[in-house]
Amino acid sequence: MTDETTDTSVAPEEPEVPAEEAGAPGPEGVDETPDEMARVSAERDDYLDQLQRTRADFDNYRKRVERERPLLQDAGIRDVVGELLPVLDNLERALEALVAAGNEGASGIVAGVEMVRQQLGGLIAGRGVEEIPAHGAAFDPTVHEAVQSVPAPGHPAGTVVAVVQRGYRMNDNVIRPARVVVADGDGGAS
Repeated sequence: MTDETTDTSVAPEEPEVPAEEAGAPGPEGVDETPDEMARVSAERDDYLDQLQRTRADFDNYRKRVERERPLLQDAGIRDVVGELLPVLDNLERALEALVAAGNEGASGIVAGVEMVRQQLGGLIAGRGVEEIPAHGAAFDPTVHEAVQSVPAPGHPAGTVVAVVQRGYRMNDNVIRPARVVVADGDGGAS
């Protein structure tokens, strides 16, 4: 066994000096003088302010994106439907040509083309797209495009007497105006 000796001598006590007065480094080696504390406090406040502004900007951005999302979706649908409308027009022309030909062997083709036309029309209608009423309606330059003006006895001036190309709209936004023939008067009938 070994003798263990304990040191019972006590070091002389030194008076305690506050760290601020002594210039002793504080946590993380920061000098804790009043000027340094004020600078660090101001820097902290600046960072907090920047964080709060960034958070508010992000919240505003998120809300704006949520508001704009349906508008962008509608715009995308209008673009795609606008590109599909010529296909629908061509299907309708094909049907008219086949029916006008009157060939009995073409009845199966007519039925098939009609089914495709109905399917495409249903798809477009399912996206909220509707045909713009034109024939017999008063000419409205916001939804109709006049391609010709003709004398039309029995029709008041400004009435649509024929539809050259159907028009379509979605949520009151015109995708394509209806191309129409308009009566320029009642043909002299008074």
